[in-house]
Amino acid sequence: MNKYLVLAMRTPRFDAAVIEPHREFLRSLQDRGQLQESGRFTDGTGGAYIVYADNLDAAREIVLADPVHTTGASELTVHEWEVTAVH
Repeated sequence: MNKYLVLAMRTPRFDAAVIEPHREFLRSLQDRGQLQESGRFTDGTGGAYIVYADNLDAAREIVLADPVHTTGASELTVHEWEVTAVH
């Protein structure tokens, strides 16, 4: 499995009612072992999360089911992420 960084940037159509369905979506990913971590940006512009998937297409398929995407509340971008350690 590869890691994919998902950036979720709020659009002008953002509605706070989508937050709980989004959290439920993330919990379901975590329950399936597909989510490493998630969090919001403290400036209120959006957030990010890391998913595990076999390839970029599979990661995009997962992410396109996120309620923040399906409602148009946020614009999502997915990047394959190779984590490197600084020594």
